[in-house]
Amino acid sequence: MKATGNIRKMRAKLGDVVQYTLPLYDVLEENESVPMNGLVGKTVSIRHTGTINCVVTGKRINRAYGEGMSYDAFRSSPLAVESIIRPELCQAHLGIALRDLEWEVERHVKPHYVYLSLTSGIKVGVTRKTQIPTRWIDQGAVKALFLAETPYRQASGLIEVALKAYIADKTNWRNMLKNVFTHTTSLEEEKLRLKELIPDELKQYGSEDDTVTSINYPVLQYPEKVTSLKLDKVPEIEKQLIGIKGQYLIFDDSTVMNLRSHAGYQIILEA
Repeated sequence: MKATGNIRKMRAKLGDVVQYTLPLYDVLEENESVPMNGLVGKTVSIRHTGTINCVVTGKRINRAYGEGMSYDAFRSSPLAVESIIRPELCQAHLGIALRDLEWEVERHVKPHYVYLSLTSGIKVGVTRKTQIPTRWIDQGAVKALFLAETPYRQASGLIEVALKAYIADKTNWRNMLKNVFTHTTSLEEEKLRLKELIPDELKQYGSEDDTVTSINYPVLQYPEKVTSLKLDKVPEIEKQLIGIKGQYLIFDDSTVMNLRSHAGYQIILEA
């Protein structure tokens, strides 16, 4: 198998085991899609050609910002609007844009979930309803459930901000990749505790759906320690792939590669 193109984040489908495909682009047009689960257990070669193309404009760049953008695109594109990282800043439901009102209304004035997920520990997060379970898979969660459902993004963000004083909103990516967990309580117990801590004016959005989604990843063996690889420093990788979790490839020598952080990089992939 040999494939060439610009990386985008892997697509994932929930099943007994998450099924991954890696889309490769000819600059801005999708060229092919590589089924990744079948490569687990095999030696793969990933070679960076030296080219990086902005995922927004397609122009060749020396350095990527955000997820594969030129500096100008990172500063101006709605794909990098601050309310993506800080949903409490979104005002699209009021007709106020941070960058692009039409884009923000289309994506942010839609039902959103506040959720709890077990990644390295239990964390709180926010995502659009249409991004479930993709968001959970991308962060490497092994379990998740809903805490609240809101009609627009800012309300979810306000709940998340209020709960940050009581629970983490970040993942320890190294522990996530080692499959090491710090929490001893269950998601259900945490939900009961945190629902009481939602501000009174937002309690109406609390979710009664207590379904826990379990997620299994195509991993043959979890590493005891992890070292991250970047194609900027290691442009040629040839190793045995022993697992995929989140947006990471896990190799047999305890190195890992985050494909999402390499969006726009042109590679030659062989197995």
